[in-house]
Amino acid sequence: MFRSSKSSIRRTRRGALLAAATGLIAGVSILAPLGAYAATDDHGGAARNDGDKTAAVRESIVDGPAKNVILLIGDGMGDSEITVARNYAEGAAGAFAGIDALPLTGQYTTYALNEDGTPNYASESASTASGWSTGTKTNNGALSVDIAGTPQSTLLELAKANGLRTGNVSTAEIQDATPGAQVAHISDRGCYGPVKTTANCAAEALENGGLGSISEQLLTLRPDVVLGGGAATFTEKAVAGDWAGQTLFEQAVDRDYQLVGDAAGLAAVTTADQSAPVLGLFTPGNFPTRWIGPEATVGGADLAPASCTANPERLDTGLSLASLTDKAIDLLSANSEQGFFLQVEGASIDKRDHAADACGQIGETIDLDEAVQSALAFAKADGNTLVVVTADHAHTSQIVGSTPPGLSVALTTEEGSPMLVSYGTAEAGESQQHTGSQVRIAGYGPGAANVLGLTDQTDLFFTSSNALALNTNLRSLSAAATLTLDQAAVAPGAAFTATMAGLAADWRATSEISTAASTDPLGVADVIDGQAVITGTAPTVPGQYTVTLTGAQTGVSVSAALTVAAAGTTPAPTVAPTAAPAGAVPGTGPTSGVAAGVAAAVGGVLASTGAQIAPLAGIAALLMAAGGVLVVVRRRRHGLH
Repeated sequence: MFRSSKSSIRRTRRGALLAAATGLIAGVSILAPLGAYAATDDHGGAARNDGDKTAAVRESIVDGPAKNVILLIGDGMGDSEITVARNYAEGAAGAFAGIDALPLTGQYTTYALNEDGTPNYASESASTASGWSTGTKTNNGALSVDIAGTPQSTLLELAKANGLRTGNVSTAEIQDATPGAQVAHISDRGCYGPVKTTANCAAEALENGGLGSISEQLLTLRPDVVLGGGAATFTEKAVAGDWAGQTLFEQAVDRDYQLVGDAAGLAAVTTADQSAPVLGLFTPGNFPTRWIGPEATVGGADLAPASCTANPERLDTGLSLASLTDKAIDLLSANSEQGFFLQVEGASIDKRDHAADACGQIGETIDLDEAVQSALAFAKADGNTLVVVTADHAHTSQIVGSTPPGLSVALTTEEGSPMLVSYGTAEAGESQQHTGSQVRIAGYGPGAANVLGLTDQTDLFFTSSNALALNTNLRSLSAAATLTLDQAAVAPGAAFTATMAGLAADWRATSEISTAASTDPLGVADVIDGQAVITGTAPTVPGQYTVTLTGAQTGVSVSAALTVAAAGTTPAPTVAPTAAPAGAVPGTGPTSGVAAGVAAAVGGVLASTGAQIAPLAGIAALLMAAGGVLVVVRRRRHGLH
């Protein structure tokens, strides 16, 4: 009887469960409202694949070379930071239209090195930016030098030397680690200008024979387009060199930069090239963020979920990261015969993560996504552009399911659901730490297949340089340099002009005039489109002299003979090229005196072997000649039209 009763109870329960299950399938469960469960053919609606992707992936694999490369860097944008931002802005099943749209995706490792060469698993932005900029691991805090302090050629330098146009865009100070790694070689990422360089990077200060501060190296390198923050540093005065006593802003004007400081000024710029590069500095420091919101606190996840709001201090929309990216692309792509290299950084994902500011980092991730959309739109229309989106390192924010013991905040997502975000690597008021996790790298266009699988950050340098088919031997790019004098013979004390052409991999040139007995400096000039022009004064003593110009970066040196006629005679003027002394060939020649010193010390600073930095101090008293402009016909790369 008892057993029979239990069987009856089981049958009753099974019947009830079957009825409930039938009701669920029919969408009329008595346990849930109508429509609360997805239809059987929807499986909850979370699947992202729409059919088989094999053909689409196969179609997205395109061989190089590429004409252009655009690198977009989300500073501190680890997988967690992407997920936090996506959940908030697009929902759990949503997707970013830019960051998530690149078809080929991998992961890369981001470790740095200690000075003894052992791995440092918790890297920071200078060492990581140096990794993809140069292909060389370095120690934390250093920019584009190896662990021995030897400068390593950067992608931007190599692109310029190979005849491409170059751009550098950031929402941070333009001297900050990520943009700074493309333009400078220095032991301490904080040496933005002359003041800190004198105090903290003495060996690299101009007055001590170094390359100077990050800002001074930027001005010398002369990228075509530079847009970001960091104007405060440009009010500092140079301590040594040709512009000693002048502000960096004054120096930029003297070197023919187009300076802009607001959206209207940027909109008015129509061209950017080596004759008139654009330097847009829109804030004294970093850009204000897009969004603001509650600060993470101990127990913050227990509070009512909040929403992010617009930051009233945000810059004009014409200065959003997407707008700056569009403008840079427009300026760099204006000459269809030249390709370009452009780096774009969304900087404050990292900076707001350090501050445990979830809304700040989310808004900056959305800003970067919009910039990626701009880059992808150009690349798809152009058909010959590699776009890569990645991060320098991962960060500390985590999505959690309950209130942690550390800092946290509750946000209401796009779907109206609460999302708890935790910051557990520092106490309240302290800076949250980076993490050593691998990060996402994604690509579109020629060469993008090289981001697949697990790579290292340094591989991005080779992916980019190979896609652009860059010659990385910079000395060879200036080796065919030639020297022309406007007159082969001059009167004592007369003016003459020396023009050195073919200096593709040099940014400045030094000059001297010599006899067997003495050597005197003539001046220093910027290299514009591979050409340096020096106007000098002939000696007052008649005789045969040698004029020598030397590329300050590669050490390539070329000489030509100059006759100073005896008093009372009138030398025959000529505008024909002056032959080099017997035995001299293009790209070689004597390197005595000032030219020799600069070439020996500076020569090879950008060479692929990574030779030592050159002292540039000691030539502060040299005269700066007026820079001429020669438009050089660039080589047409294979397959590019």
